[in-house]
Amino acid sequence: MITAGRVLACQRSAPPEAAGKWEFPGGKVGQVLMPYAYGNAATTVDKAAAAGNQQLAGVNTPAEMIAKYRLGGLILVGFKPQDPTGDTNPTSNVENPKQVRALTAGLQDAAAKLPAAAPLMIGTDQEYGVVTRITEGVTMLPSALAFGAAGQPALTEAAWHAAGRELAAMGITADFAPVADTLGTQGSAVIGSRAFGADATANAAQVAAAVRGLQAAGVAATLKHFPGHGHTTGDSHDELPLIAQSLKDWQAQDLPPFRSGIEAGAGLVMSGHLNLQAVDKGVAATFSRKVMTDVLRGQLKFTGVAVSDAMNMAPARKWPAGEAAVRALNAGNDMLLMPPEIGAAHDGIIAALKTGSLKRERLVEAVTRILTLKFRTAQSAQPDLSVVGSEENQRAVAALDAASITVLRGRCSGPLASGAVTVTAPASREVARVTLVKALQQAGMNVQAAGGAGIHLVGYGDRHADLDDAAAITVMMDNPALLALSKSPTLIATYSSSRLSLTALAAVIAGKAAAPGKSPVAVGKLPRSACVK
Repeated sequence: MITAGRVLACQRSAPPEAAGKWEFPGGKVGQVLMPYAYGNAATTVDKAAAAGNQQLAGVNTPAEMIAKYRLGGLILVGFKPQDPTGDTNPTSNVENPKQVRALTAGLQDAAAKLPAAAPLMIGTDQEYGVVTRITEGVTMLPSALAFGAAGQPALTEAAWHAAGRELAAMGITADFAPVADTLGTQGSAVIGSRAFGADATANAAQVAAAVRGLQAAGVAATLKHFPGHGHTTGDSHDELPLIAQSLKDWQAQDLPPFRSGIEAGAGLVMSGHLNLQAVDKGVAATFSRKVMTDVLRGQLKFTGVAVSDAMNMAPARKWPAGEAAVRALNAGNDMLLMPPEIGAAHDGIIAALKTGSLKRERLVEAVTRILTLKFRTAQSAQPDLSVVGSEENQRAVAALDAASITVLRGRCSGPLASGAVTVTAPASREVARVTLVKALQQAGMNVQAAGGAGIHLVGYGDRHADLDDAAAITVMMDNPALLALSKSPTLIATYSSSRLSLTALAAVIAGKAAAPGKSPVAVGKLPRSACVK
């Protein structure tokens, strides 16, 4: 188990001459960059991927990108239409566990050929729920709200340990999760079910458990989006959202999960492109020394790697790529994620070192932190690919799913529908609908194509018009807020459309399991649970 004390000890005992093996300044500069690349293999890509890499970095393959810029890391990306982060992911280079493992092995081979042969930090946004890069063949955790609904940190730690083992088996060394944001009363559309809930204290326990689970499996956890995206109404992909609370309220409502995650030993904290007016009005946190150095380093005592949110998001593109990179480093970020122009960012840093607008000591500090984390995670043996989707992992996550199912209105024992049932859903939910049909049948229920008691599914992005007022049961598979508008006599939240979540739902509908969950967010005037006090 990785504790805060062990993390600090590791960071005090960085590899000998950790930042001194690179000729100055080019090699060190590459260590602070973590771009994405086109192509599903390290050394062989198709023409379209080669063209994308040429535009991004002037090379054909991901391996050539690593060699040219002596990169410290690479992020694996994936584009899906229903993903609030999709706009920053213009390509997909993940398909299935076998392909991902081969890709990461090739990337590490390329890094091993650099002068100092330091391991590459390979990250991805595997939050689960609506932001999940690798979906095929993995054990799918539910969204963070489901963990909040279950309210059992031990189950959270076990589920995230299962996730960490699978990520490690695929060669991923850093997960950009968990989300440590706390949802405000109005919520945040871009965060929503990605957060554990609206209670900062409860979230703090969940965040710490997720960090412990991931890092015990050898994968560095990332707390995001510092200083907190849950009380904003804007989307930092498109604009600079305002965190409008007073300093006292922000400290009480947003800081606790970040503090607990740091104390649990999180390897990284991701800066958000967010305007924390109580600390540095009008300045995105990514570019604010008051936020990233005075608060994160000074007040919270974080000693790990501060990584920026994607530098290709709108608030970070206020300046040219080189200037933005220097501003982010001077604020206190160590690693720069997804610069829109790798060459410009690289050259801008070198130019700033020559003029003195970026001090050599700041770069060395950043590189030392990065190398310390990378060498530490490299000490963990890579699991065999057979752990991905294993029965052990499925059991750990299934226990969490079963604990999260929440009845907000309706019966609390026995079958929730009598006789035959018919499952309906908007067209975009067909996979989930079929999955639930099979799960209900396995639970012994009579499922008909039409004419049975209606079980209607809705999910992320659905609206009032997607509800069916005639349904006997309405199930929300994401943020349960929409259930406040439903007229169905029975309302259930699963917070997830994964197979394991829908299997747990089927057991509750069939009367074979209770619904022990409590919504971690307010749902209109409905109780947090109709069945649990």
